[in-house]
Amino acid sequence: MLRQPAFGQRLKKMRIAQGLSQTALAGDGMSTGYLSRLESGARQPTERAVAHLAERLGVQPEDFEEPAGGSLAHALSLAASTGAGDAIETLRDALAAEGHESPVLRWQALWQLAEHRRQQVDFVGERAYLEELIPLGDEVGLVELRVRGLSRLARCVRAQGEVPYALETAMTAHQLARASSLSVEDQVAVLLALISAEGESGRLSDARAHAGELTALVEGRTDALWAEALWGAAAIHARQGDYQGTQQLLEQVLDRYSSQENLLLWLRLRVPAARMYMQKTPPDPERARRCITEAEQALVFVGADGLRQQVSALRVELDFLTGDYDEAAVLLDELAHEQLRMTHRDQVRLDIFRYQLSILNGDDSGVDGLRTLAEQAHADANLDLAAHIWRLLAKTLTEIQQRGTAAAVTESSA
Repeated sequence: MLRQPAFGQRLKKMRIAQGLSQTALAGDGMSTGYLSRLESGARQPTERAVAHLAERLGVQPEDFEEPAGGSLAHALSLAASTGAGDAIETLRDALAAEGHESPVLRWQALWQLAEHRRQQVDFVGERAYLEELIPLGDEVGLVELRVRGLSRLARCVRAQGEVPYALETAMTAHQLARASSLSVEDQVAVLLALISAEGESGRLSDARAHAGELTALVEGRTDALWAEALWGAAAIHARQGDYQGTQQLLEQVLDRYSSQENLLLWLRLRVPAARMYMQKTPPDPERARRCITEAEQALVFVGADGLRQQVSALRVELDFLTGDYDEAAVLLDELAHEQLRMTHRDQVRLDIFRYQLSILNGDDSGVDGLRTLAEQAHADANLDLAAHIWRLLAKTLTEIQQRGTAAAVTESSA
């Protein structure tokens, strides 16, 4: 049953959302005075009045009922304060039921839902919300909302392997940001999106320059924004082979950023740190192992499948580094039976390891597999990844040749 004053409040929201005056909504079948009393809650609506108003607004009579979880504003407050799964579910239901709400409120709801998907490493779900959110930012006319939506979308599609689209989107956000006086938080978000896309596309000199801007913006801070900025800059140093610079940046964060600040971010920082220790010259497998162990311990409290899979992939990389190929094969087989929630690049890394194992086991199809991966990465304009695969292929073939030579020498000596 429709009760006042909830009915009147929802009716007024719907009318304003469609840009109608009371006179225009009332039409010939209702007096403006009666409509005004309905909106104020002074009169209880009759079935005939509800049917007339639903027809004029192009909705169903049941759309006037309050959603089970309450208003969109109420559901948004619950989701923002708790982030729990049931609160997110309530927010999603309220958003679907409240198409008449203001664009700003709907934008905030979509942003919260996209953030939840991001934390679950669900790029498909995150992207769907972001692509719905961006037009709302345009409708509102606030450059901050447009920039935030574009920056987040750029990082999302880059994670899916769509590098040209990510670069285009990030550059648009950067141009808008430079033409406006935005907060440090917004500027950092834009630069993080931009340098990651530039790095993937092989534009490393541009990425390095923008990474310098990024670290300058957060100088003197030690919060989550500072940690993410240094993480982003470190990734560019690593792509250029500057592991000393990478180590300096990451170890600042590892030493000074506490798990009590944000356990999820603290855990995620262990992933690039472990990889850096494995890729530097000479590698430091023990420090990499320490980072992986710390991440595994934190997973007990975070419980995100995507992060667990990332950490397992790091274990595979460490096993390759230390020559424990049997253990690497076991982990790769376990991951092959899961629905992967990780970036496109990380999924390609797993394929690389599988092909390397094939090569090491004497299966030449692994060589063709790596070539195919490299060619596909090049076709996708993911030049940094393509170069990485070609280097690994050359290294693997060289190691096999050296083993064959050593075996031949040993045999001849005997």
